[in-house]
Amino acid sequence: MSRNKEIEQRVVDTIRVLSAEAVQKAKSGHPGMPMGAADIAVTLWAHFLKHCPEKPKWPDRDRFVLSAGHASMLLYSLLYLFGYDLTLDDIKQFRQWESKTPGHPEYDAAPGIETTTGPLGQGFGNAVGMALAERMLASRFNTDRFPIFSHYTYVLASDGDIMEGVASEAASLAGHLALGSLIVLYDDNKVTIEGSTDLAFSEDVGRRFEAYGWHVQRVDGHNREEIASALQKAREVRDKPSIVICRTHIAYGAPTKQDTASAHGEPLGEEELRKVKEKFGFDPDKDFEVPAEVIEWCRNSTERGRKAYKRWEAMLQEYKREEPQKASLLERLLSGEVPQDLEKYFPTFEVGKAVATRAASGTILNAIAQKLPELVGGSADLGPSTKTLVKGGGDVARGRYECRNLRFGIREHAMGAMLNGMALHGGLIPYGSTFLVFSDYMRPPIRLAAMMGLRVIYVFTHDSIFVGEDGPTHQPVEHLSSLRAVPNLDVLRPADASETAYAWFHALRRREGPTAICLTRQGVPVLDRSKLAPASGLLKGAYVISDEDPPLDWILIGTGSEVSLCLKAAEILRSKGKKVRVVSMPSWEIFLRQEEAYRREVLPEGPRRAVVEAGVRHGWDRFGGPDGLYFTVERFGASAPYKVLAEKFAFTPESIAERILEA
Repeated sequence: MSRNKEIEQRVVDTIRVLSAEAVQKAKSGHPGMPMGAADIAVTLWAHFLKHCPEKPKWPDRDRFVLSAGHASMLLYSLLYLFGYDLTLDDIKQFRQWESKTPGHPEYDAAPGIETTTGPLGQGFGNAVGMALAERMLASRFNTDRFPIFSHYTYVLASDGDIMEGVASEAASLAGHLALGSLIVLYDDNKVTIEGSTDLAFSEDVGRRFEAYGWHVQRVDGHNREEIASALQKAREVRDKPSIVICRTHIAYGAPTKQDTASAHGEPLGEEELRKVKEKFGFDPDKDFEVPAEVIEWCRNSTERGRKAYKRWEAMLQEYKREEPQKASLLERLLSGEVPQDLEKYFPTFEVGKAVATRAASGTILNAIAQKLPELVGGSADLGPSTKTLVKGGGDVARGRYECRNLRFGIREHAMGAMLNGMALHGGLIPYGSTFLVFSDYMRPPIRLAAMMGLRVIYVFTHDSIFVGEDGPTHQPVEHLSSLRAVPNLDVLRPADASETAYAWFHALRRREGPTAICLTRQGVPVLDRSKLAPASGLLKGAYVISDEDPPLDWILIGTGSEVSLCLKAAEILRSKGKKVRVVSMPSWEIFLRQEEAYRREVLPEGPRRAVVEAGVRHGWDRFGGPDGLYFTVERFGASAPYKVLAEKFAFTPESIAERILEA
């Protein structure tokens, strides 16, 4: 598209005024960055970004991630002006109930929003995952004639994004992996909520990123020629990710608010807004004035993207004829569908043998991975412990993107954010693993994955005090309860190897949100399903694994490694004349989604209940009831062999049965 500097300036100024006006109408928001970064955004969107408003989910579109989610009005202005399904009325509803324009961008609230951002640094990490996904899919499906995946991931980041540790972790790994299709535009306005960045931030960002292995450029963020030149150079560097440090002024053009901290998170005020309108040639008495020539110019600029989409579609049709097997697999991967017969690939385990569920998970993963080439992932330097390496899958590295094992290094923060980006990109099912206690490092991306409804799989091992000798620093006590508190996150704690297979089955089929599979370090017996209920009961969240005819005296509810304790305790109780039912409850969330009739069938009123889980009691009262017995852990653990801990914390069949008999 040819450069028309006059109309281009009008577009930039329209975004400044429109953003400030929407914030003013909402009486809250962040006008400063949209006003300051408008030159950057218009240069990118009008001249470089490969996008098509009519096809917002086109697989080979460039991704634009607004990591600085507080600048949401910048993104909404762009989407509206460039012709996405967002109207001026939607802009006027900024930050209002059920609007398409919430305070921070929310994934799929409107077409063109690639990810939910706001927690700073998370969008940056998402973008690294997106860029990695592009390279991994390109290595699998591209040929010399058919570059099916050949797009860039652009990020607009703020000072806050660059300060957050998650971005540092992700940037380090992006440099290591040489993700040349990743381009970050850093809006360096040197202002945060508290004031000048000089208060807490004096590093040389460019030198830091050079040390990470990035291509670094510095430009005047209000000089669109400089920005365009830097973007072109960044696109030509294919063996390094790029960062363009754009020096800007927050609230550019505001007569008294430019370069002030108040412009970061407060409306400009009515009088200041009038002066901004006058400065940029808008009628101060008109609300939400958008010149027709601005709309026309922006929407004409997307013709470049429409042509690119049509070329890609034509190439795809030829690809289907020339590479039918690859094309068929690609179609399935992009659809997100998984084969429905995964159960037949489950390995079998010897009944009675003590198998840690983490070890069973590793065996299951390797069996299923042969059927699912889209299943890729790794760990935060814990693969040998979490058993999450795909044998023969190779290690993803610069130039080896066709491999399957992701070595995230000791970077749980980045791992979580990158998994989200890979899931958002499409075509892959990502998983990541660490010890359950370190899920704390991943809470923001876990929460965002649940919020966005992403199919991300977390493999959390070493799931209780039975970690043993490493002691309380590594023994999760409150973590199961904490994860269960996250809406739309399914938390599964399988009882044995057979339940573990169905935990994977559930996680792979679930498309509405993430799944956390929590697994043991220590061996637990493979239960005899010829005498007990089938492990497929896990798919209902809780099921009766061992039963007697009513009337029942007790219902024992267990999860994970404690289910086998409940079964043995039930044998003791039955020998004493008690009628006992044992319920395996691997997932609260799945169980609570079942019909009420089924829930009442599993947990009928009448019998007393005993809950057995080697974690805190918090939340269990909803299932155990006011007169229930709770075998839980209400303190941090201790350093000792796990069998000693079982004795000391009274997690033995004998101690459980004894306390029930005394109740």
